[in-house]
Amino acid sequence: MNNPDYIVVGGGSAGCVIAHRLVNAGKQVVLLEDGPADDSLYIHMPATFIRVIGSERSVIYQSEPQPEAGGRKTYVPQGRTLGGGSSINAMVYIRGQQQDYNDWEAQGCHGWSWNNVLAAFKRSENHMRLSGAYHGNDGPLKVSDTRFRHPLSLAFVKAAQQLGLSYNDDFNGEQQQGIGFYHTTTFDGQRGSTAATYLAAVKNAPNLTIKTGSYVSRIVFNAQRKATGVELIDKKTGALSQIAVKEEVILTAGALSTPKILMLSGIGPKDHLHEHGINLLHDAPQMGQNYQDHLEVSIYGRTREPISLLGNDSGLKALKHGIQWSLFKTGLLTSNVVESGGFVDTSNCGRPDIQFHVLPTLVGDVDREPIEGHGISINPCFLRPKSRGFAKLRSANPVDSMIFESGALQEQDDVDTLIRGVKLARKILRAPALAELVSHELRPSREEHISDAEVEAHVRSHAKTVYHPVGTCRMGSDADAVVDPTLKVNGVAGVRVCDASVMPALVSGNTNAPTIMIAERCAEFILGLEACANRPQQHKTG
Repeated sequence: MNNPDYIVVGGGSAGCVIAHRLVNAGKQVVLLEDGPADDSLYIHMPATFIRVIGSERSVIYQSEPQPEAGGRKTYVPQGRTLGGGSSINAMVYIRGQQQDYNDWEAQGCHGWSWNNVLAAFKRSENHMRLSGAYHGNDGPLKVSDTRFRHPLSLAFVKAAQQLGLSYNDDFNGEQQQGIGFYHTTTFDGQRGSTAATYLAAVKNAPNLTIKTGSYVSRIVFNAQRKATGVELIDKKTGALSQIAVKEEVILTAGALSTPKILMLSGIGPKDHLHEHGINLLHDAPQMGQNYQDHLEVSIYGRTREPISLLGNDSGLKALKHGIQWSLFKTGLLTSNVVESGGFVDTSNCGRPDIQFHVLPTLVGDVDREPIEGHGISINPCFLRPKSRGFAKLRSANPVDSMIFESGALQEQDDVDTLIRGVKLARKILRAPALAELVSHELRPSREEHISDAEVEAHVRSHAKTVYHPVGTCRMGSDADAVVDPTLKVNGVAGVRVCDASVMPALVSGNTNAPTIMIAERCAEFILGLEACANRPQQHKTG
């Protein structure tokens, strides 16, 4: 394991991708993951992912209390297992809007326009039925329609159309706007995480070492500020060990861990590092800044009959569904739960500013139990937040949590966007197709007409993260950028970052597919585009 060509720190969505590409290029790679293997049945059974959140295969980051969100903390679960977020998420495959990436380019991320990133999206993708200008069919990542569609998900799609919203079969095609069913990272009725696709294809390769339970405390540098390896810490005993590297250390630990490792390594705001007695290697004032996340707020409806999805997970019904999934990979347990949704322009700005995540059940949050009984949750989410937060060290002890300020709802524009989304969601809930199945609204109010002030109170008291943290290692061409457009960390040599932390601005949609794309682009920069595009697969995907 010692002295490989590359060390990849984090075996999540991006880590599995970059490891796959480097291994297939003949490089010696060590992949380090803090958590355990992805060997839980609840990971691979799509509908049961909620059981993984809060287990040893996830870590839940807690912000400080946020004044504009009613003094509540923000809870951000992230994957802590092979596959990372792609092993615990709702498997929704969304790339974002073309303008998102053109905006990145305009902000100094040269080479990251839509035309640049589309090729990487297509190279990663193996879509079950779509091809052509927007989709790929030869990549490791399996993308498909779910095998199960709940009656409440179908009713939402019809109800939205009854209000005049258009149907869209492909949110990743020519345009994002519309209502429909999400494409998912699933195959053969099971989850298609990057561990189950990218990593499974190379896990037995002789030039790959996968080491779980490995907590990286810092990167080790020589006198020339060139990375020479990483330091591991045994969280039980505090014992330290090191792994040397020949070429590069690639950080894929996510937006709330990657900046922590870099700051502990001496790369960060000068005064902040001195405060904690950390020797300064490179003054990076933007490290940990620019934090962004999607927030959504639930509108709950009570169904007339006991039909909601997660009301079928106990007793003989649960046994029946479990047997059906185990034997045939069909039925209710193949659902990704967030089956339907869509994108709407509520401000007439010319591009969608709200995304709907629709769950055919009453859903709570990490810190909040779901409402009892059967129902539907319609969750409008703002797409391009203006609020910003940050993360910084609590201490120089690697096992201590970060001080994390999410900035939730700091900007009134974010609140106003959610208010528009809530008002539209309430109308959809009362449209004929849903009114047949839903007797009444539970929250924010059973009354049809309520004031904007009442809607805003519901937003501030109920808005929650969609688990899409980004931005804390901002990419750019300016002197303050943490990484350059080839994902190299500025001020040092031999270190790259390829996870969601490099996004200068949050994309308009779920972040897993864009994170995979970022890792594909990192492979381009290291190996060359032709090597990534044309090298054949060495191992069969499991």
